This record gives sequence, C-alpha cells and structure tokens, in this order.
Amino acid sequence: MNIKLIGLIPLIFLCSCLIKAQDEQDSMEVDLIDSFVTPEVPHTFVLSFFTSIPAKSKVLIDNKYTYDVSTDPTESHKANIDLSKLEFKTNDVPFVILTEDSLGKKYTSETYDFDLPQEVKVEGRSELLQLCLFGAVDFLVPSPVYVKEKDNSYFSLTKEFPIVSLRGSGYKYPIGYFSAEYSHIFRAPIKNFLRIGYKHLITVPGIEYIAPGINGFTNFTGFNGISPEISVGLFRLVNTFTVYARYRFNVKPGDAGSEFHEISIGLYSSFFSLYL
Repeated sequence: MNIKLIGLIPLIFLCSCLIKAQDEQDSMEVDLIDSFVTPEVPHTFVLSFFTSIPAKSKVLIDNKYTYDVSTDPTESHKANIDLSKLEFKTNDVPFVILTEDSLGKKYTSETYDFDLPQEVKVEGRSELLQLCLFGAVDFLVPSPVYVKEKDNSYFSLTKEFPIVSLRGSGYKYPIGYFSAEYSHIFRAPIKNFLRIGYKHLITVPGIEYIAPGINGFTNFTGFNGISPEISVGLFRLVNTFTVYARYRFNVKPGDAGSEFHEISIGLYSSFFSLYL
C-alpha cells in the first residue's frame, strides 16, 4: 500500500505543475516602466513596459488610437508615438495595453493614463488661440510680492522667465531651470532689480514640487547681491501653469542692514523654455 502511494507522488507533482502552468498562461502581468509625453514639439508619447511572458503588444490610446508596440513576442516593450496629429477630449488621456501570447490568446491590461504637458490638441478648442493666450499669460502676467525690510514694507511686481530647462525623467517638470527675472518695488529707495538664477525642482507627493534656488541680483548702480530662495509648487492650472508660493532672502554681502525678505505667489511655466 505504501509503495503504491509513493508511486502516486510524481503523478501528483506533475499535475500540480500543469495546473500552475495553466494558471500562469491564463494571465498576463504588465509592469509599466515609462509613460509620459515629452514637453517639446512634436509631442511624443514615450511608453515602455515588461510582460510576464513573451508577447506581442499594442497600445490603445483614448479608446480610439491603436499603435503597434512589439510585433514579435518579447518581454521588453518600447514605443515612441507622435501625438501631434491626434485629437483628445481632455488633458488626462487614458490608455490600455493589448497583448497576445504565443498561443494567440489576447489580454487587456488595466487602464492607465498620461497627462499632456501642454495643449496638444483638444477637441472643440482652437490650438492657435490657446497658444496665443498661454504665450500672453507667460510673458505679461507678473507675480505680486510682499517685500519686508527691517523697518519698512513694500509692494512689488516681479516677472520670471525660465530660459533654459534641464530635462528630467518625468513628463511634468524639468529637474531644474535657469531664469532671468525683473522686479519693481513700489516706493522703495531702490526700486528695480534684475536677477539671474537657478532653481532645482524636487517632486513631492501631495503637492507639485519643492524648488530651492539661488540668484544673483543687481540694480545696475552698485547694489549687487545674492538671494537664496525656496518655492513650493501648489497645484496645476490647465495643465500648463503651476501656481507656486515663494520665499526669498536678499542681501548685499558686506553691507549690514541691506537685507530684505520677499514672499510671493505666481505662475510657473516652461512654455517657451529651451530644453537641454
């Protein structure tokens, strides 16, 4: 009796392996690696992922655009898809990954999504008009600033222009940017400043980012100094601008009493920035 039972063990083991293999064959795991849209024109959807078994793959974007990703069975899948001629209903674009195994069985992944970093083309809107409006906002709308010296406080308007942005791995923000900024402080003894500086963007869960920075400033008549700062990206507007709050400390080295503080709120956009 014991010998017969022992003889059944290999058969039981074989059956369990077949059942496990069948279970694995009935599912297809997709591990998403990258899914973002490049900020520069032409806007390109960068997609990469792994599958649990070799498979052919496609991507279905916004439930109406289908593109081949891998035409031969593989576990590593990559694609760069030009979005410049596509139209979308919203800035938050859904997509699913369609796979097919070696036996011809097809699978559909869960629904993912990507954000358009700028207005690619949204149905029912004029892209040219939006481009003009965003350009006007980006160039013309200044940021209000509260300025505090030791004994006095003032109101200021400042306008920052991101000139060069350093490309990061994410689709929303660069890793940092160099900027030029002009400020006018109303009724202050020294009214006008030009700043050149660098901000380093660190994405943070729950908000958009935290950005420490450092600037050099001048009023062109001998008042020259440095201004370390910290910005907090609060939330996004129309997927193009980020509302931020900023604190800045200004000082002319070696000149006691030259210090003044700034608290401001503004809009950040790399709309016309050069990406490197």
